[in-house]
Amino acid sequence: MKNSFSYWEQKSFLSGFDVLIIGSGIVGLFAALSLKLQKPKLKIGVLEAGFLPGGASTKNAGFACFGSISELIEELKTGTEDEVAGIIETRWKGLKKLRENLGDKAISFEQYGGYEVFKNTETDFANSCIEQIPYFNKFLGSIIGKTDIYAVNNAKIAESGMNGITNIIKNEYEGQIDTGKMMSALLSKVQGMGIAVFNNCQVQKIESNSNDQVLITNQGRFQAKAVIVASNAFSKELIPQLDVVPGRGQILITEPIKGLKIKGSLHYNRGYTYFRNIDDRILLGGGRDLDFKAEQTLDPGITDIIQNYLEALLFETILPHQRIKIEHRWSGVMGFGKEVKPIVKKIQPGLYCVVRCNGMGIAIGSLLGEQVAMLVDL
Repeated sequence: MKNSFSYWEQKSFLSGFDVLIIGSGIVGLFAALSLKLQKPKLKIGVLEAGFLPGGASTKNAGFACFGSISELIEELKTGTEDEVAGIIETRWKGLKKLRENLGDKAISFEQYGGYEVFKNTETDFANSCIEQIPYFNKFLGSIIGKTDIYAVNNAKIAESGMNGITNIIKNEYEGQIDTGKMMSALLSKVQGMGIAVFNNCQVQKIESNSNDQVLITNQGRFQAKAVIVASNAFSKELIPQLDVVPGRGQILITEPIKGLKIKGSLHYNRGYTYFRNIDDRILLGGGRDLDFKAEQTLDPGITDIIQNYLEALLFETILPHQRIKIEHRWSGVMGFGKEVKPIVKKIQPGLYCVVRCNGMGIAIGSLLGEQVAMLVDL
């Protein structure tokens, strides 16, 4: 492949890099942006295996969230209060940084609130979460700067038209974005700063030596003084020792619905299922807890077990008695691990990684990109 490039292409596009970033998702692009802002003279390139980002950056549900009550309860089972507080602070600050960098209009940010819903068969579970509201309002108060974060909001049930829901906890400060607009705005900003983004360029191997890093790709060899691996779930293919496990998230979206009543970011079943309004449609995703093993895959695709579950929830609970057409289905691959805390570290001289977003890429991606950029010593 090397000989297929012209002299001009070799000289102007494919050589002389200071930093190469693997992965053009939200984390990789924010790492590039942060590096360029810190050191404007750096020549930075971003290599992306797919035509579009292959993980979840352009395939997620667009939730600008930092945690429902049941999710935070689960996180406290595996982490200390200080550890969970640090994670929540990263999410909150990351969302602020995302909005500051790109602007609310560019990403269609709307703060309609987040809503955790409980079915009539989950009364005990709902009550246990409701009992924790005062604790979490105090716990998050110093991070968010507010003390009215969570509250029972059962009036939303009748307003939304949902069936079989008996309890709702509202998070006043969660919102939603248009993921496509966000990534388009971020990509435009990065390219406008002179950062090259190469699509359909899959990195197959990283070769390190004392002076630089060599990336073997399907388009040829790239060389740089430093490399950042920001391919989340896919990073284990390049750095096997990382504690990163793929988790595929399946999503469906309906046709436009006249008079749609639901508005906001809604969480169900400890956050494993989620839905929202977008362009007068319902976007509904999740359900990987039904088949964890099958969903621990890097492969795109959908399965009957999860799609049937999502359809049942849609037509029985979210839009009861309505036969709305499902217009599109897709999936995206996230990166998880034994710990909720992301991995941001120097692997060896000249090689860095920023991975394991644990399904919170929108919230933490901008801050993680900045954090890994600060590690690069050039």
